[in-house]
Amino acid sequence: MAILSALATEVLIPVAGVIGIAFAVVQWVLVSQVKLSPAAAAAGGSKNGYGDYLIEEEEGLNDHNVVVKCAEIQNAISEGATSFLFTEYQYVGIFMSIFAVVIFLFLGSVEGFSTKSQPCTYSEGKFCKPALFTALFSTASFLLGAITSLVSGFLGMKIATYANARTTLEARKGVGKAFITAFRSGAVMGFLLASSGLVVLYITINVFKLYYGDDWEGLFESITGYGLGGSSMALFGRVGGGIYTKAADVGADLVGKVERNIPEDDPRNPAVIADNVGDNVGDIAGMGSDLFGSYAESSCAALVVASISSFGINHDFTGMCYPLLVSSVGIIVCLITTLFATDFFEIKAVKEIEPALKKQLIISTALMTVGIAIISWLALPAKFTIYNFGTQKEVSNWGLFFCVAIGLWAGLIIGFVTEYYTSNAYSPVQDVADSCRTGAATNVIFGLALGYKSVIIPIFAIAVSIYVSFSIAAMYGIAVAALGMLSTIATGLAIDAYGPISDNAGGIAEMAGMSHRIRERTDALDAAGNTTAAIGKGFAIGSAALVSLALFGAFVSRAGVQVVDVLSPKVFIGLIVGAMLPYWFSAMTMKSVGSAALKMVEEVRRQFNTIPGLMEGTGKPDYATCVKISTDASIKEMIPPGALVMLTPLIVGTLFGVETLSGVLAGALVSGVLPSLLPTLVAHGTMPRSTLKLVPASTQGPWALRDQTATRLL
Repeated sequence: MAILSALATEVLIPVAGVIGIAFAVVQWVLVSQVKLSPAAAAAGGSKNGYGDYLIEEEEGLNDHNVVVKCAEIQNAISEGATSFLFTEYQYVGIFMSIFAVVIFLFLGSVEGFSTKSQPCTYSEGKFCKPALFTALFSTASFLLGAITSLVSGFLGMKIATYANARTTLEARKGVGKAFITAFRSGAVMGFLLASSGLVVLYITINVFKLYYGDDWEGLFESITGYGLGGSSMALFGRVGGGIYTKAADVGADLVGKVERNIPEDDPRNPAVIADNVGDNVGDIAGMGSDLFGSYAESSCAALVVASISSFGINHDFTGMCYPLLVSSVGIIVCLITTLFATDFFEIKAVKEIEPALKKQLIISTALMTVGIAIISWLALPAKFTIYNFGTQKEVSNWGLFFCVAIGLWAGLIIGFVTEYYTSNAYSPVQDVADSCRTGAATNVIFGLALGYKSVIIPIFAIAVSIYVSFSIAAMYGIAVAALGMLSTIATGLAIDAYGPISDNAGGIAEMAGMSHRIRERTDALDAAGNTTAAIGKGFAIGSAALVSLALFGAFVSRAGVQVVDVLSPKVFIGLIVGAMLPYWFSAMTMKSVGSAALKMVEEVRRQFNTIPGLMEGTGKPDYATCVKISTDASIKEMIPPGALVMLTPLIVGTLFGVETLSGVLAGALVSGVLPSLLPTLVAHGTMPRSTLKLVPASTQGPWALRDQTATRLL
């Protein structure tokens, strides 16, 4: 028997979630103290709503005008991002509703839409609830997961657009003030997502339990829809937001920086607002939904396997909720970790930014290791059994601790390797910058080589995690290893959201005409943010690989597939087709970005050529048209890739059977991990603006600009 009682578990999980939400609200209140209205900014004898006086750097520039301009730019970015997400959600809502009907029809037809109780698959002599009601509850949890993912992404975007101009204004006082504002804003998103995801899942389990009663097999099978809904919504958020942001980014940089030789985020560039909107809808809303999907799927995969193990068979509620308890401890650990960045230590110089963010990863991982050990000791019996492809495997509580811990530390390794390959402080990125001396071609070659090389250690980290966790606790071990990697999701998201917020802050400083010294500070924040954004994506991809394998194991177990035999023609064909799918998906999204970017480039060129006084700064660009181009392109182009991913398993399974489908899923899983890591490390290894400063000064003239832009666009 576990030391922690069922009653204590029922209290601990929601309390941790509420604490996380309350902490997010407190951080938001602190950020909101930075005022954007000139009247409020002048209150209290200071210029910015705090007791600190500004470092006078707006030489000859009225402070009133600076605040007004920042507020206007922030409002434009926020309106553009909100408009896009509302439009996206309308289209995605229709598609998700249709897919929910398909899920209900497929699941309900398993037993011919029977309303009679069925013999349980894994609990001999017991009867489970009718398939029709399991289909109904699965569909409901699917929609609930999609809505939670949608809300997570939307709130993240609103918080980011709320904080970007405030970060700019705080940069006038010093880089430390700006860092705290950006990081606190990221923490709001991180804690809201982690806590709301935990609370909603816990409430869903308890509500469904009112109907299912002792039928935990059916209960947790229906809960799997929650993870599917979250990841499905994340798919569209990532694709739609990605098309938007990259089309705007390419259009703004190619014409503005290369052809017109104007700075990045220059207000004369017609695509500058669309570019800044893209940071929020792609890197904030998309990443928020993405990590929520991985978190929900890892939790659901672990719960499903546990429900057919001794936890579920013996109705051990505390043991059953072990994945949720790990997430609860993670929220508390991340709360303590955040205080190290915002309250315990102060950033006083630019060089301290990146180490402070790295310390967040180290501190959260170290504290979480202790937390996992404590909760494993309290919540798990000394010995229990885990379902393992038809048999029950005996596992100890400390064995499960090692499964979660190895996933946690594998995530840290992936994070640091990503940081090594994407930070301008180390030789890989410096080599890419040095390659600019001979032009864009060698720059691209070096960048790709860097990307290919950078996946080696992360793949070994994932492989070791899989082997060790499976050896200890079968597929359940892999699922909790993925959960371990995501257990510090609140800190990971705070670090990840910090990057786009800092990027927007730099853009606002440029557009508001603030001092170059202010822009240098925001560029320093942005450079560190680009590296940490890559770290966040590394976490997402690593955990997604583990989650996918756990879900694949759950699928083959439920489908009665004992062995995926690659020598079987049906399976081998599936492997080849599955391995092709990530490239088909990538081709569709890349073509979409290319088409949208082409329209954006043509529009920006048209405005520069036809609007009188635009280059001189006396004419005003038409930002709205560029925003509309990115919005229309992303909405139009996101449905086909999403349909490819969501409909392929249904079509293959229906037409060719379970064996072929298992091959397709295995092929797509193995093939998709490497292409996922590669662009993350290539792009973020060359994006920081400070990397451009590494380009040799001897490279002058128009080629210097083109080479630097190649580095920026790789």
